[in-house]
Amino acid sequence: MEIHRQYKDEIFQKLKIEPYAQFLGIELIEMGEGMAVAELDVADHMVNAHGTVHGAIIFAIADFVFAVACNSYGKTSVGLSTTVNFMAPGKKGSRLKATAMEEKRNHRTAWYNIKVESDGELIATMEALAYRKDHYFVPVKEES
Repeated sequence: MEIHRQYKDEIFQKLKIEPYAQFLGIELIEMGEGMAVAELDVADHMVNAHGTVHGAIIFAIADFVFAVACNSYGKTSVGLSTTVNFMAPGKKGSRLKATAMEEKRNHRTAWYNIKVESDGELIATMEALAYRKDHYFVPVKEES
């Protein structure tokens, strides 16, 4: 956690420019130790044939906050598995908000709960498992 506090700005800057999130227009709002919040305005091209938010868009914002939360310590972490539950449709023109919260973390793995809201209504949840590598992606000087 000390690395998170010491390098928080560098970690935040690195993670907020993730190319796919940038392409979609996802904005990283907040990052803390094992948590993240992001938002996205749903554009016309992000809906399905029924006029509701495409599941891939919902998954993308949920996956993005999961990635930010599990990488928030500056240590490279990758997803092992996710389970998504779609509960209600998001609407064209709405603002999606995704929040990831770390539930438990150990040396190699970490578990996260993610919720996605559309204009304040819960529309999906995700449970996610991350694998924590040894490598730091920010220039960390480790003490011996």
